[in-house]
Amino acid sequence: MTPANEALTRLKSGNERFVANVRDMAALASHSNRADLIENQHPFAIILGCSDSRVPAEMVFDQGLGDLFVIRVAGNIVAPSLLGSVEFSAVQHGTRLVVVLGHTLCGAISATVNQLKQPSANRSPNLQSIVNRIQPSVQSLMDAGLDIEDDALLKLATRANIRASVTHLQHGSQILEELVANDGMRIVGAEYSLETGKVDFFAEGDENDRAGIEH
Repeated sequence: MTPANEALTRLKSGNERFVANVRDMAALASHSNRADLIENQHPFAIILGCSDSRVPAEMVFDQGLGDLFVIRVAGNIVAPSLLGSVEFSAVQHGTRLVVVLGHTLCGAISATVNQLKQPSANRSPNLQSIVNRIQPSVQSLMDAGLDIEDDALLKLATRANIRASVTHLQHGSQILEELVANDGMRIVGAEYSLETGKVDFFAEGDENDRAGIEH
């Protein structure tokens, strides 16, 4: 079992390589070791990320086959099946780090902002189910009466949505709560920049600090 702090260090180092456009030879070589993973897997981190094609977690963190347990859904939301997937890897694989990975210019966040500003009755009910899970984070910002431009609102809403998913994971599962309290699990939020390739990790315990991140 990889301790959460060690796992986080590995992700940060991997992202630094990605930004610098270099690859870890061990990650590249992992593809030739498929046979070793047939019976078992031991991912060192769980990534709950957005489905956006520009944010593949294995590439962003420069990791190889079998290194990450990746769950992807538009808007990096937490629905029951996604929460169950996190629980599965935490219990089955002993993975002790969970990262909620959002990103700049997220289409799901933008769709939610647009829906709140100009409601549409023609939206697919399946897409609406995603918007409904993001909406509270965006609505709270709009209700605060902040006089900000749309671009700034989108940035704040993206971070607020990441924090909401972190909170849901921390308090929406008795299994995860117990692992956090008693077995060294960490659940952290992070934002990937499409512009720079860098991942900024949110400081834990700082859910209400919109600017607070740890690099």
